[in-house]
Amino acid sequence: MALPSDPISTGAGRFPRQVGIDAYGNGGFRFADMSHRGSLLCLPSGMLGWDVASPAELTLKSLQPVLELADQLDVLLIGLGMDIALIDPAIRQAFRDHKVIIEAVGTGGAVRTYNVLLAEERAIAGAFIAVENAR
Repeated sequence: MALPSDPISTGAGRFPRQVGIDAYGNGGFRFADMSHRGSLLCLPSGMLGWDVASPAELTLKSLQPVLELADQLDVLLIGLGMDIALIDPAIRQAFRDHKVIIEAVGTGGAVRTYNVLLAEERAIAGAFIAVENAR
């Protein structure tokens, strides 16, 4: 799914700015006229490939890139894939300490909400687990 011009897939590791997501499914995401296979972090500093494939892999360590920017955020949207799961209370507390609200839902709903809040120029981040089938 990744195109050769995709800085995430070519090793640069990031797209240099936060942008809306045009599509999701087939194991990845489309944004900025590119395609990325795998999960994705959408941060004020840019878009990053994210090595998380299931809600069970959500940890403070896997969310560390988001936590490092928490003082720039109001909301973290977590796309849980096709599953619904509880977020570890330690993760919620770490973000609460920075006054960041966590909203965790299926990836489709999280992506749609992310796009709306981004268009409203809200201080948001997204942590989206890739899914095969879009809803």
